[in-house]
Amino acid sequence: MNVRLVEIDSENWYECCGLELTKEQAEYMESNAVSIAQTKFEPTLKAFAIYSEEKVAGFLMFNTVKEELGGYWVYRIMVDRSSQGKGIGKEATRLMIGEMAKLPHADKIVVGYHPDNKGAHQLYASLGFVDEGARFGREMAVVKYI
Repeated sequence: MNVRLVEIDSENWYECCGLELTKEQAEYMESNAVSIAQTKFEPTLKAFAIYSEEKVAGFLMFNTVKEELGGYWVYRIMVDRSSQGKGIGKEATRLMIGEMAKLPHADKIVVGYHPDNKGAHQLYASLGFVDEGARFGREMAVVKYI
């Protein structure tokens, strides 16, 4: 599988805005357009298009400064509904972990998601994220030590 991450730029931002989740998944996440706009006001956020076989198939974003729980946080990760179920999200998450591991004093990655989001739970658990009981509003936070 040919999956790669490309930083959001003038060539791919619009395609990322057109990606869609299933109706159930959309309840748990802001739109990619909102996320891309957020990077313009919070410069520590890094956003990437997820490419699969040279086509934009998803979007992800993480923070480059440590936050709550003393870790670097994943803000968004999504794969377009037409590209789901092919392992793209899992491979993109592995690549993202590799990028985040290069950050200064990277020892912990944290991601928050709604407890009812079974897809997110399966993805993060399969990559070694553990639930240590942290809760932030409606979301649970899981941690991966690197």
